[in-house]
Amino acid sequence: MNIFKSLQAAEEYIVSSFGKELRFAIPLGLGKPNQLVNAVYERVKRDSSLSLTLFTALSLDIPQPKTDLEKRFTGDFFSRHFGDDYPRLGYLKDLKDKKVPANIQIHEFYFQAGSMLANPVAQQNYISLNYTHVAQSILDMKLDGVMQLIAKSSDGRYSLSCNPDLTLDVVELYKNKNRPFKVIGVVHPDLPFLGGDAEVGAEFFDVIVDSNEVRHQLFATPKNSIDETEHLIGLHASRLIKDDGTLQIGIGSLSDSLTAATLVRHRDNAVYKKILKSLDISFIKLPEAEFYDDSFQTGIYGTSEMIMDGFMHLRTAGILKREIHDHDENERRYLHGAFFLGSKEFYEWLRGLSADDFKGLSMTRVSKVNDLYDPHEMALRRQRKNARFFNSCMQVGLLGGAASETLQNGNVVSGVGGQFNFVAMSHELPDSYSVLMMKSTREKAGKRESNIVWSPAQLTIPRHLRDVVITEYGIAFLKGQSDSECIKRLLMITDSQFQDELLETARKNGKVDPQWNIPEMARTNTPHKIRGLIKELAPEFVFKKFPFGSDFTEAEEKLQAALLNLKDKTRLQLIKTLAVGFFAQKSAYINELERMKLLSPQSFSEFIYQRILVGSFKELAHQSLLQ
Repeated sequence: MNIFKSLQAAEEYIVSSFGKELRFAIPLGLGKPNQLVNAVYERVKRDSSLSLTLFTALSLDIPQPKTDLEKRFTGDFFSRHFGDDYPRLGYLKDLKDKKVPANIQIHEFYFQAGSMLANPVAQQNYISLNYTHVAQSILDMKLDGVMQLIAKSSDGRYSLSCNPDLTLDVVELYKNKNRPFKVIGVVHPDLPFLGGDAEVGAEFFDVIVDSNEVRHQLFATPKNSIDETEHLIGLHASRLIKDDGTLQIGIGSLSDSLTAATLVRHRDNAVYKKILKSLDISFIKLPEAEFYDDSFQTGIYGTSEMIMDGFMHLRTAGILKREIHDHDENERRYLHGAFFLGSKEFYEWLRGLSADDFKGLSMTRVSKVNDLYDPHEMALRRQRKNARFFNSCMQVGLLGGAASETLQNGNVVSGVGGQFNFVAMSHELPDSYSVLMMKSTREKAGKRESNIVWSPAQLTIPRHLRDVVITEYGIAFLKGQSDSECIKRLLMITDSQFQDELLETARKNGKVDPQWNIPEMARTNTPHKIRGLIKELAPEFVFKKFPFGSDFTEAEEKLQAALLNLKDKTRLQLIKTLAVGFFAQKSAYINELERMKLLSPQSFSEFIYQRILVGSFKELAHQSLLQ
């Protein structure tokens, strides 16, 4: 085992030890050693006699502003949040700029959502894989090794920390096939040291890079805002979680809304029950539906490919406390995760875990979390009782199939990841729900479109694995239902603007009784209804835009909302917003305009920026009902 004190020494070792063709895996998400990867990448760029293949997923990047307004907003925030020395991935920058040289190939199986749309090179080199199948794919590709960030304890022990997910499985596969595979670990001083299967001996590595050059801030995701529609989706979803159960959740605003509602259910149970009484959801009270509204006594156990802020909040609230016996490690665990990613607060929590919290959290291989096919399969089945697997999707077809990651034209938004794994696992477990959450509509080029459609062009989840779908209008239980019943239940949680057209399509295709009509109680599925519900519930002070706090200042929160309001507007809509701004007073937005250096415009363009921002603020003032 080699220990290097400089990145340059590690780069020289890699280039001199693996021949002219370098073929490496790098972990998804947080675990990439950006500086070392950049050094190797730049070396190969300079030397055309070398070639490099990188296989990875979820390459994280600081969003790059596209307009002057965005630059004015992001500059100070990015400097504060990510640091001025954050090493952006060179290959990712070149990929986005379409400048990757011919001697370098980059394959990803999961994109940062939306980052590679209309990028031909990235789309062509994308490999569609279930998360649990990736290790075998790495073996088949005959990669040379893996480079990843690792953590080091004060007494000299090592942990794969944020990414034991594939590394443990891949190393084992290569060993069983008697093939060489080099593990190169780069120590980051701020990476939380976590135990369980993630803790490995120094002998696990072929190379350890322990250099004071590695000191940049960890990539932390800014905390999400949650709008009123997302809050209602999370509220519906929270009713499905059973005490003494098992939980998997993903990342994003819908997962945060589920966490927020679950915390209200536990901490303010009387308020929670009062909220539920206010909702008109009688049409989802079906014989097979089970709902829960009590606080948690036994608690829940978490098993999730990704662990993020939500699990921190559930643990500190006393909800994530049901422990199972891990037969591999012979320990009691309240949470198993394969990788983690989250906010600065989340990383700080992981670094400061109490003895009990540390002992009960195990970072482990993805094959152990995402499926049941394990030497201890029967134990896993017993442990994962009353399981609830929550994921988001983009579209659901009336027959129950779902599109979660690929557009109609084949462009990949993100990737399959582990969603199919959890959906399939849910169908193999008794008393389990696989839950897909989504907003009922989206806006495209200023036009509303339904996310419930007749038939998605691309499917992530096939119709035979349909189970539960949630929109802001309610819950559709689909498992075991006929095609006709599936159609009816989904139409009842569809936005009313699109119900008739979809029903007519189903009738024309002979999939629903021509005499059946959508019940009147589901005929008021409109944004106006949602705003009314939120307004009615708002006095309880439950639904907040940033329920877990914000990484933005108060002025930045308002600016972020105003800029997002402008983002997808058509040219005509922007002109209308500008007109609103021309006739509005700027006095209510002094702090925001100062933050953007637009309080006293120095040019005509700055004057237009000021007026369109004021117009956006005025529009939002009429729309927003959240605190």
